[in-house]
Amino acid sequence: MSSVASLSDEPVSASVPRTSTTDAPQAADAASTSAPATAQPPAEAPAPTPFFVMSQTRALAYFLSSTLLALLQGLNMNFASVNLYQLQGSLHVTVNEAIWLTAAYMAPYASMSLALVRIRNHFGLRRFAEISIAVFVLASLLNLAVNDLNSGVVVRFISGMAAAPLSSLAFFYMLEPFPRERKFAYGLPLALANTSISAPLAQLVSPHLINFGGWQGLYTFELAMALMAFPIIYLLPLTPLPHGKVIEKLDFLSYPLLGIGFGCIAVTLAVGRLYWWFEAPWIGMLLAVACASLTAHVLIELQREKPLVDVRWLLTRDNIHLGLVLLVFRVIASEQSSVAVNFFTNLGLTNDLMPRLYVIMILSGLAGAWSCCFFLRKNWIAGSHIFALVLMALGALMDSHATSLTRPEQMYLSQAMVAAGAAMFLPTAMAKGFGTALVKGPQYVLTFLVIFLFTQSIGGLIGSAVFGTFMQIRQRVHLQALLENFVLTDPMVAARVQTYATAYGKVVTDKLAANSQGISAVYQTISRESYVLAYNDTFFLISMVAVAALVALIAHLSFNLAKKRITDAVRRPAVAQ
Repeated sequence: MSSVASLSDEPVSASVPRTSTTDAPQAADAASTSAPATAQPPAEAPAPTPFFVMSQTRALAYFLSSTLLALLQGLNMNFASVNLYQLQGSLHVTVNEAIWLTAAYMAPYASMSLALVRIRNHFGLRRFAEISIAVFVLASLLNLAVNDLNSGVVVRFISGMAAAPLSSLAFFYMLEPFPRERKFAYGLPLALANTSISAPLAQLVSPHLINFGGWQGLYTFELAMALMAFPIIYLLPLTPLPHGKVIEKLDFLSYPLLGIGFGCIAVTLAVGRLYWWFEAPWIGMLLAVACASLTAHVLIELQREKPLVDVRWLLTRDNIHLGLVLLVFRVIASEQSSVAVNFFTNLGLTNDLMPRLYVIMILSGLAGAWSCCFFLRKNWIAGSHIFALVLMALGALMDSHATSLTRPEQMYLSQAMVAAGAAMFLPTAMAKGFGTALVKGPQYVLTFLVIFLFTQSIGGLIGSAVFGTFMQIRQRVHLQALLENFVLTDPMVAARVQTYATAYGKVVTDKLAANSQGISAVYQTISRESYVLAYNDTFFLISMVAVAALVALIAHLSFNLAKKRITDAVRRPAVAQ
């Protein structure tokens, strides 16, 4: 997520020659005073801007390097979270304990990018890149030493800090080959395309790596990728950026307060659903610490001449609107990673049984992100948002009709629509918000980064927590309703119990024990159906949230259009007079 700030530095602007806008008029004036008027030759047409500022071969090398860095960061973040059930055996833990691996990673990752922007601007891009990749390689080595939960939590915390710079470097490498005019239209969507496929890619390759060596198998592969990325920094240098002493003493107090606040929120959202929100007292303590830390951070920033975060600009109407838009989008996008995959997991399907589904998610995500090049080039930001929300709403609505017999092939189309819509929305929304920050000035980039980080990292956790909690509540409601009809005096229930009891009777000689097994099997079937109904309710809720966002977007666009027409109508008489 720290990659947003990379755009503000215009990494290839130094490599694009700039011509003076004043030399030509001065030369023309001098010629008019010293020579008679003669027919001037026609002005030469300006040379077309090259598509790349370097050779195609070198540009391809930068693209591949960006892809490697982005996937390295994405796999590092998702390997543990998408394999919690599989890693229980390797670390000898329960699901509630394994979730702390995700919480430990997200705690520093949620805010680390803010500090890295200042560090990069202070020490320079090249030194920043060299140190970042070296630290990540060391963190990858530490992952191989994990043999229990305690060491795993510590190493995941370090990995969260070490991985934060990689997304920034991935963006730099993707933007480097493009001239300044094409960075937003082409570089931004292509860079985000790589980040959108990391979760399904982790789910696709994880089964083979876990079979190879469990936890060590996953992170041996990551270490191999890190070692491949290490020489890139030296073989393919980035354009140097201006840097200076921007770190102030008060940053050492202000940033830790922000980091503690974001970290406590991230931990609460990651584990709150499993420990349940109102049953663990320490959840309330974490939220209290988060509120106190963020309040202290705001009070400090309001008094600074050069704040780390411009709180006053952050709370303007446009920024609040942008934050809500990005947050709602991120919550809707969690349908795929937090709901659809968990639905199949509850049906007993593991990652190795769904490879085609993950391939479709990857291809659809790439297609959606690449289509943003067209929308950004035409400046059809609103059109891309409408199309993306329609795709996500329809996809979630199609998934809300699932049954216990639904298999991945029945969700190929719906999940392709959700993946494409999620990948389409982010680049255009990010380009619009970031462009606004650049117009205000480079000092506002960090403030925009706060909005983007909160909505993407924290927003993803919010989506998972909200929909997971809603699903659990609905599962209990459906289970209670189904159990009301589970009476052995009902002929249909008795017949179903007898069917299961007969099947168990082939291996259990005691008829009473076989009958008890039959009752237990029927209860398990009822429990499974209650989960299916709860997931359908969750899919439908996500669809309705997407529809509500779509209606709000259309209403907002209609209001702006009507306001513009009224303003134009008022101005015409004044111009005529």
